[in-house]
Amino acid sequence: MRLVSAIYVLLCCGYTWAADLQAVRVLPSPESTRVVLDLNGATEYQVFRLSGPERVVVDFQDTRLRASLPRSGLGDAVTQVRAGIQKGVDLRVVLDVVRRFEVKSTLLPADRQRGPRLQLELFPQGYTPSDSVSPPARWRDIVIAIDAGHGGQDPGAIGPTGVQEKQVTLAIAKRLARLVNQERGLTAVLIRNSDRYIGLRQRFQKAREHKADLFVSIHADAFRDPQVRGSSVYVLSEKGASNEAARWLAEQENAADFIGEVSLHDKDEVLKSVLLDLSQTAAMEASMAAAHNILASLQRIGPVHRRHVQYAAFAVLKSPDIPSVLVETAFITNPREEKRLSYSSHRQRLAQAMAHGIRNYFSEHPPPNTLMAMGN
Repeated sequence: MRLVSAIYVLLCCGYTWAADLQAVRVLPSPESTRVVLDLNGATEYQVFRLSGPERVVVDFQDTRLRASLPRSGLGDAVTQVRAGIQKGVDLRVVLDVVRRFEVKSTLLPADRQRGPRLQLELFPQGYTPSDSVSPPARWRDIVIAIDAGHGGQDPGAIGPTGVQEKQVTLAIAKRLARLVNQERGLTAVLIRNSDRYIGLRQRFQKAREHKADLFVSIHADAFRDPQVRGSSVYVLSEKGASNEAARWLAEQENAADFIGEVSLHDKDEVLKSVLLDLSQTAAMEASMAAAHNILASLQRIGPVHRRHVQYAAFAVLKSPDIPSVLVETAFITNPREEKRLSYSSHRQRLAQAMAHGIRNYFSEHPPPNTLMAMGN
């Protein structure tokens, strides 16, 4: 995952905070509102505005919060001051404001008595200071890789009346992609968009090429007992992860690959192993959280085969740095469920449930530098 680069710094170099935010002061006046943020050291920062509702945001890199945030004396412009952690080490300060303001920021250098201070001036709309700021262009969409199971010469499971798993999964995947693309800040990538075969490992490799934040593989289960029914959601088992780690470290071509944003080609074998383990652990934790949200949404539209997320060593779940889940939408070998899977309306409900679970997960766990994170 993209967090691994930060973990690598912590692991290899030791870690010291660039600065502490020691005080936040709001100084209202008839013409403008001044906000002063006192630091004890130099750090990188960005200031920008957000709408819906209106906010002024300051992002500090490698900064801890040591201040008590003011709750009173904020004046008429600022209604609340709040703060939160980004990427584990960065600090976000948010000013909730009553309307859109023009913002001017000035960094005052340290002197003998105190450290540097970031000074914000909030002016009424219409005032245009020369260095007013707007949201940076670097915010990106969260990428969801959607994998329709089977395809081409591999039909997957076949129901009692001949409905093929590969047809069902592609129809649901296309519906899910449309729903994902309707969400602000989310973009869908279809691993296959036609009836063709793609190798299992090629599927998660394609997701990695698109820098996906989540991989969702869609299937329809089968069992010898035609009465078995219900949806299931799977994540990678620990044994499957261990086997995949060994495979990665053993294959020569992977030595030049990347885990998250960290290149492995110049690392010794021990460090490669540690970085891979950190990445897999983070990916598996995120997989479990996403799977819980998707399963909870599926429970609202029909029976589930198991009420808890299941573990398995499915090959498509083995990307070392992308959270990955596999959804068994129903048992296609159950005559009643096969019939439901053939209905367009039920496929839509399944896609809506998965989209709802995905949205809920990323609302709670938005990756850094994404539009969803910007709104938190």
